[in-house]
Amino acid sequence: MDKDYPEKPSLIQNKVLRIIVLLGGFVFTFLAGLGAILPLLPTTPFLIVAAACFHKSSPRFYRLIMNNRFFGHYLRDYQSGKGISPRVKIAALTFLWVTSIVSVFLFIPYLWFKILVIAMAMGVTVHIYMIKTKKGT
Repeated sequence: MDKDYPEKPSLIQNKVLRIIVLLGGFVFTFLAGLGAILPLLPTTPFLIVAAACFHKSSPRFYRLIMNNRFFGHYLRDYQSGKGISPRVKIAALTFLWVTSIVSVFLFIPYLWFKILVIAMAMGVTVHIYMIKTKKGT
């Protein structure tokens, strides 16, 4: 299922800057992985930034992230403007709110931090709502 992603990347010419951007791609990929398992840490924005970093620094890693079997199709759909499926939106919002509410009522002792967690969850909810909903799935 490995596809050559058709877009030809324009690499950064400065080698030091290219290495820094490549390392940034790895850091953002790691953060996206954490975001997949930790509440309130987003996954998609980190994946998008990682793909952008790899696009400018390494055609090999750009192809790997865009063709990844777990999240490559999300990146390709997002990049092409197709959006995300209603099922993914519902699952993301359900996971977000369940973990946020459990955290607020069971684990967070400070009122200011509870308010911050709820405000962040509301912001993420608005962002997910604003992403185009993919038709047909």
